[in-house]
Amino acid sequence: MKITISVIKADIGSIGGHIKPSNLLLETVKNYVSEYGKELLKDFYIGFTGDDIAILMTHTHGKGNEAVHKLAWDAFKAGTIVAKNQGLYGAGQDLLKDSFSGNVKGMGPAVAELEFEERPNEPFLFFAADKTEPGAYNLPLYLTFTDPMYCAGLLLSSEMSKGFKFTVMDVSYTRGDKVIDLKTPEEIYELASLLRDNERFVVESVYSRATGDQAVAVSTTRLHNIAGKYTGKDDPIMLVRVQKQFPATGEVLAPYSIGHLVGGFMRGSHTGPLMPVKLNSTISYFDGPPVVSCAAFCVQNGKLTEPVDAFDHPFWEYVRDQISKKAIEIRRQGFSGPAMLPYSELEYGGIVEIMNRLEKKFRVRKK
Repeated sequence: MKITISVIKADIGSIGGHIKPSNLLLETVKNYVSEYGKELLKDFYIGFTGDDIAILMTHTHGKGNEAVHKLAWDAFKAGTIVAKNQGLYGAGQDLLKDSFSGNVKGMGPAVAELEFEERPNEPFLFFAADKTEPGAYNLPLYLTFTDPMYCAGLLLSSEMSKGFKFTVMDVSYTRGDKVIDLKTPEEIYELASLLRDNERFVVESVYSRATGDQAVAVSTTRLHNIAGKYTGKDDPIMLVRVQKQFPATGEVLAPYSIGHLVGGFMRGSHTGPLMPVKLNSTISYFDGPPVVSCAAFCVQNGKLTEPVDAFDHPFWEYVRDQISKKAIEIRRQGFSGPAMLPYSELEYGGIVEIMNRLEKKFRVRKK
């Protein structure tokens, strides 16, 4: 059976700043999808990471389906009304357009979709990050799909040893989707050359070269390129199919033990380690740290199992302790050097205004 998994996520309001959505807001979104998605969807799941609400839906209508996308958009609009009535911070923040027009891509919410013929056993992972950028998944995906030090399947699986195809998007290009396809292992150095720049080059998808099946879908839209101003960090989502011709669940999760440094944190303008957290976790220290959650599912005939929290294990408590220390260390550096993002990546206007004022006061000394 050919099934589509669509995940659409947005920040439409939060309690106490950027901490978490209210219970009423979550219930409103859930009830809307339940009521109006009965004839459209096979199944759905609602969750949150930090201040972002995600709607995961299974259906048979293909990627970019207007009715599916409109359902999510209308659910977020209904939630926004509740958020405004409750006085929540950032009510409707990620809904950048006034009216729906075909699908939500380019309208603010993050979108990731997979379409495939179901295997007899169909496990997949749903990642949701908050207070960070789309490129936050670059390094974990590189290590999972190209490096046998992290993914033993590259050596032990005859299908996986044939490598993968990465589609990478240049998100700084705003006139369309500017992408490049790179095949591993032959083009591993070219891929690394792009993925070192998380702000510009982002993995959009990964495909098995043995079967042609899509393994990964990542949301790649940058909000400030849509809105023309800071509206919050992009907070990317990702779907990853696992096992058999794809890496095992543990191989996909392994790189998150690093706590690699990404852009985000407070006001989307700092550098911090990405912390793997439990499902439905809040945001705290310095509006961070950057976090990622992972819900593991199986799907059969479009019906989802209950989610399993992939980062709810004693091992990850140790990892979180180490990443907390890493976060504190880089925050001790304040605004200086790599602790704050470079000038080109700062998404708040205050420092730009300061620099414009100072530029007029500079003078060139005469020899």
